[in-house]
Amino acid sequence: MTSIQSRSASRGPGRGTETLDLAASLRLAVTRLARRLRQQADTGVTPSMLSALATVERMGPLTLGELAALEGVQRPSMTSIEARLEETGLVSRQVDAADRRVVRVSVSPQGRQLLERSRSRKTAYLARRLQAMLPAERKALADAVPILERLLEDEG
Repeated sequence: MTSIQSRSASRGPGRGTETLDLAASLRLAVTRLARRLRQQADTGVTPSMLSALATVERMGPLTLGELAALEGVQRPSMTSIEARLEETGLVSRQVDAADRRVVRVSVSPQGRQLLERSRSRKTAYLARRLQAMLPAERKALADAVPILERLLEDEG
């Protein structure tokens, strides 16, 4: 008996299996939705570049080390991503006033425009898809949003 089966059996008949089935279905649906939304972005940059750009926008000017840690990649990979973002004019570098050895990356006006265009396209895609649904289906999804957000909260 696997550890998952053991845990499932201790929770009572069917509960563990139902949870695993739900987890698998949710993972697949979320993965497919994320892929579809990435396709809708049509930004001309890679998903890694878009993710890094959005992180810089959300978190403010960052060092490459901070950005690499937030994105969960190694610093050499982030250096390459940042260089491509800078080449395309989506970010700019500033030397830290307190420590001239430190360089921070911030989003340029062109980067903000690209992010806004990407978000608008994704939102419009979802709005079109939602409009085609029944009101009860839209309500079910609206009710699920706070639950999905709780799934993403840090695990203390």
